[in-house]
Amino acid sequence: MSGATDHTGIQPGEVTSFLTDSTLCIGCKACEVACKEWNGISADGYDFTGWSYDNTAALGHSTWRHVKFVEGEITPGIGGNSAQQLSWEFSSDVCKHCEVAGCLEACPTGSLVRTEFGSVFLQPDICNGCSYCVISCPFGVVQKNEDDGRAFKCTFCTDRQKAGMMPACAKACPTESIKFGRLDELKVEAQVRLATLQSRGMTDAQIYDPTHTSVKGIHSMFIIRGEPETYNLPPRPEVPTIYLKDAWKSAAFEAVAMVGAVVASFFFLGRKG
Repeated sequence: MSGATDHTGIQPGEVTSFLTDSTLCIGCKACEVACKEWNGISADGYDFTGWSYDNTAALGHSTWRHVKFVEGEITPGIGGNSAQQLSWEFSSDVCKHCEVAGCLEACPTGSLVRTEFGSVFLQPDICNGCSYCVISCPFGVVQKNEDDGRAFKCTFCTDRQKAGMMPACAKACPTESIKFGRLDELKVEAQVRLATLQSRGMTDAQIYDPTHTSVKGIHSMFIIRGEPETYNLPPRPEVPTIYLKDAWKSAAFEAVAMVGAVVASFFFLGRKG
């Protein structure tokens, strides 16, 4: 749905999604700039990270869209879209807006909510800075602003969506690497694009949408080449709360063991007396 028009025709209640195609990204960072301009986010500075030609480094409280520079073995005359070899790729990263969101489950104040578009929205005016969402995000997206005291992340441009407009990053992308639309429609489009890439010899192309994990799928899907780890995407992200059952079992076992030890100690002390 991205392109010249800014009106999506999407109504509140329709589940939306991003589809980021790394094979079309040219690394221009227009999405980063558009995100900052629309949301009034401060600049990240120009510190040299040493990680390729990337000064923003990662997603954070002041970077809600981040174009990653993914370098492979560079062979002269072979570009990132070549079927023979992956040499240089870019990929625009963003909050995944998980179907089962660890950040939302962990938030004690109700700052994080599910919107009518299916995305996960963080309300800064309700955030108390506890950072539970930070440690509960399986993708490392949410970050606390130490100067401000609150956590921040991508809003999925919910304000623009309510006005029938597409998110700023998708609107600004010159190659339509970032597509925006209805979730079910983009899932189909992703399969069509994948088939096209593989027919051109890019057999390592795949769709990143971890529906097989406790995350149950994401609303920011990716088309990548090679392994997810190359793009800093965990191959099997898990929501931390799935470990609660085992944790409570362990705690109960330890409690019973301690009570048993105390009772036994009194019994043996009583016999000695």
